[in-house]
Amino acid sequence: MRNQKPGVDASAPVSKAVRLESFGGPEVLNVCKIPVPQAGSGQIRVRVTAAGLNPMDWFITSDANTAARFGLRLPCGFGTDYAGIVDQVGEGVTGFAVGDRVFGGALSRTVAEYVIIDAAGTIASGGEAHHTPDGVDDRIASTLAIAGCTASAALAVVSPGPGDTVLIGGAGGGVGVFAVQLALLKGARVIGTGSATSGDALRALGADPVVYGDGMVDRIRAMAPEGVTAAIDLYGTDAMQAARELGVPDERITTIAAQVDGIKPANGADAAPGAIEEIARLVAAGRLRVPIAASFPMAQIRAAVELQAGRHVHGKIVIDI
Repeated sequence: MRNQKPGVDASAPVSKAVRLESFGGPEVLNVCKIPVPQAGSGQIRVRVTAAGLNPMDWFITSDANTAARFGLRLPCGFGTDYAGIVDQVGEGVTGFAVGDRVFGGALSRTVAEYVIIDAAGTIASGGEAHHTPDGVDDRIASTLAIAGCTASAALAVVSPGPGDTVLIGGAGGGVGVFAVQLALLKGARVIGTGSATSGDALRALGADPVVYGDGMVDRIRAMAPEGVTAAIDLYGTDAMQAARELGVPDERITTIAAQVDGIKPANGADAAPGAIEEIARLVAAGRLRVPIAASFPMAQIRAAVELQAGRHVHGKIVIDI
């Protein structure tokens, strides 16, 4: 066959996956046919049903230098969060069986029909899997790993509790929806920054909305005359800078998208053991809800990433596989 690559068995079963042959923006994302992967020793194969998108997905594949920092090489996949069903179990694996519903993360390879996961791996190395609780559908489960762990790690830095007023920058975004609700469950009041059109979405989460931009510090002072006691900046540094101006000590401020001298950043990889399972249990119990802003088929991956890259989505974007 004219287009067949040398060494490829044309009779082998194939599956679909998003692949990058070069690093860049949404325009480099393509749905390709690849051989169906096989689970090796210590691995499981998951038939993916949904893949939740995160800003990190397009950030880490945006250019070669950034990709190299995360150990990515071309050609590579796309997407990190997933949910699905175990359909193959490798030798030596315990704790997972064919037919189990699972969710988790695997760095830059989950927008695909199948993903291979190391049963004892991590998101950054081999992937990780958790059992999906009853009562949590796959679309919701596919949004939990990165955003949930990041929000949990951020809360651990600032340790909110009853009597605290927490300023959360970018409160309506993918991590924000978790951070807001987790802080509220700790008994804190939450003031969430957003655009002028995000008020209803933030109120629905339980936050008191404040419009970002010029005059934000004065607006926060008027809303919280007793003061702000902690801050989580999920977007850049605006909320962090406002918190400092409002007298919040550096040890009760954290960021996820910027490195600032004196401020301890939060990273989902540092989330406490069991954090993601606890978030899944909260979702199953109806105590934490995850708004799905939009869903797309895999064929529309470029449109999905373009929407998310605009950074004005309230909630999560999911790819249906």
